[in-house]
Amino acid sequence: MALDSGQIGRPARIRAVPVRHPGRWVTAAIVCYLAIFGVYVVSTNPRFEWAAQWHYAFSSSILDGVRSTLIMTFAAMAIGIIGGVILAIMRLSPNPILSRGAWFFIWVFRATPVLVQLLVWSYLGSLFPSLGVGIPFGPSFHRWETNQLISALMAALLGLGLNEAAYMAEIVRAGIVSVDAGQVEASSALGFSRLRTMRMIVLPQAMRVIIPPTGNETISMLKTTSLISVVPYYELLYATRAIYANTYQVIPMLIMASLWYAAMSSVLMVGQFYIERHYSRGFAHAGGNAVRRRWRSR
Repeated sequence: MALDSGQIGRPARIRAVPVRHPGRWVTAAIVCYLAIFGVYVVSTNPRFEWAAQWHYAFSSSILDGVRSTLIMTFAAMAIGIIGGVILAIMRLSPNPILSRGAWFFIWVFRATPVLVQLLVWSYLGSLFPSLGVGIPFGPSFHRWETNQLISALMAALLGLGLNEAAYMAEIVRAGIVSVDAGQVEASSALGFSRLRTMRMIVLPQAMRVIIPPTGNETISMLKTTSLISVVPYYELLYATRAIYANTYQVIPMLIMASLWYAAMSSVLMVGQFYIERHYSRGFAHAGGNAVRRRWRSR
């Protein structure tokens, strides 16, 4: 049976019509309205006292507080990262004493508030008036007064650093577990020791999983340093409180401190972005960008 050639031809051109998203435009309009309204309220309310904030923002006391905040942030994170790596390796150890000891440490410091831990370190002298070095249940070689040994700086470092070590331990452990077991088996076949395997094979590959939450922890630590003003230790919030205790400009000074925290956090976020991009090379990073583009084009 012959087909009618008049009925056979090229298919008609498809006229694609983009999907309309009225909800997006409504949401965008609401967001723009709220943003404009917020800028208007902040700029026209004299109680914000922007001139006073600018006057104190770069004073010597505030700049000293900013410097102390940054030093404490990086020092506490250094303690937390080193302690977290050690605890993570202990948690994965086949030795039950090491594994359970690390688990108990992590449980204690994650189950109690960091503010309570800071206060305990600050008032440790009330429990132990002196601390010494010697043989357990035997003679002591040397003793120190606890209040002299555990200064405000030491209490802040111990409180923030050890608490961070408990959280970093779980982050590092997750990164180590994410590495394929075949990598460890191959290194064992080549005669690598466990320590060398961890240092040269596992940890470098685990960094792409460890870096993002570590960056978040660093930014969180920057803001958590505000708690050490109760120790007391001089940092940004402590300096801010000293100013508004004399001027009674509580809210303007707190806004000024918040702007400093926001500025420092923004710098850390930029650094986190470039570090993540460095360690994500060679992995499926482009796939995430493709998913993002497809989602935006829908």
